[in-house]
Amino acid sequence: MEQKRSVFAPRKTLHCNGKLITIDKPMVMGIINVTNDSFFSGSRFQLSYSIAQRAKQIIDEGGQIIDIGACSTRPGAKPVSELEELKRLDKALSTIRKRYPEVIISVDTFRSSVAKRVVNEYRVDIINDISAGKMDEAMFETIAELNVPYVIMHMQGTPENMQQNPTYQNIIRELLLFFNDRIEKLKQLNVKDIIIDPGFGFGKTLEHNYSILKNLDTFKLHEIPILVGISRKSMIYKYLHSKPELALNGTTVLNTIAILKGASILRVHDVKEAVETIRLVELTESQPEYQFI
Repeated sequence: MEQKRSVFAPRKTLHCNGKLITIDKPMVMGIINVTNDSFFSGSRFQLSYSIAQRAKQIIDEGGQIIDIGACSTRPGAKPVSELEELKRLDKALSTIRKRYPEVIISVDTFRSSVAKRVVNEYRVDIINDISAGKMDEAMFETIAELNVPYVIMHMQGTPENMQQNPTYQNIIRELLLFFNDRIEKLKQLNVKDIIIDPGFGFGKTLEHNYSILKNLDTFKLHEIPILVGISRKSMIYKYLHSKPELALNGTTVLNTIAILKGASILRVHDVKEAVETIRLVELTESQPEYQFI
């Protein structure tokens, strides 16, 4: 007897600017950092021409979402001013929207004022908040007002201090409780499109990160999309005694595990490789599973 199963079921949906997006297999979110200090130099794009070229590359390689960050959140980073963040975002968003008016754009920001500006002025589709509303108390109400999908990420501390001895009694339980609390508060405000991100590398030790990855399928309990951002992070290159520029192989391995554990969105620097990973997992999972008992 043979049975077919799918690692991608059940389907998830998002409402983006009046369009219903069905996530029937993992989506790929390509990174554009309009900063000068993000941890991976290959993700930094500051000139309009290079931003346009990077956006084209993401789309041509099969990425469905472009994620733009204008304030570095690497360990030890101090936030730039709101004015500087908006200045950087204005350049990137005007460049990309002019060329690709229909592409799904996500903006990384923890500031409600920035979220409001980019959604209203550039039709940004998704707000990606590393603090899940903890760094700006007005963010949740702003998201409810804007009615856009919202990524809530777990982080212990702030980017400036998050890697100074992060401690948990039971990291999976604590993250589940954290997301339960955040999701409940958002639902009380009638926010429907919520995405969770366990925050690999944000206030976690190496062991914490791999514990989250091993138990990632636990977060399917929330029945909402799970975003995974592992790409070229220190949890890969530090363990392998390497550096971000040489961490693509490790990224692909961990993204494969994340897909098999239920990731809905992969946030990556290397779009082509992530798309190919999803295709191969999809092909494997579509094959019949034989039972001999």
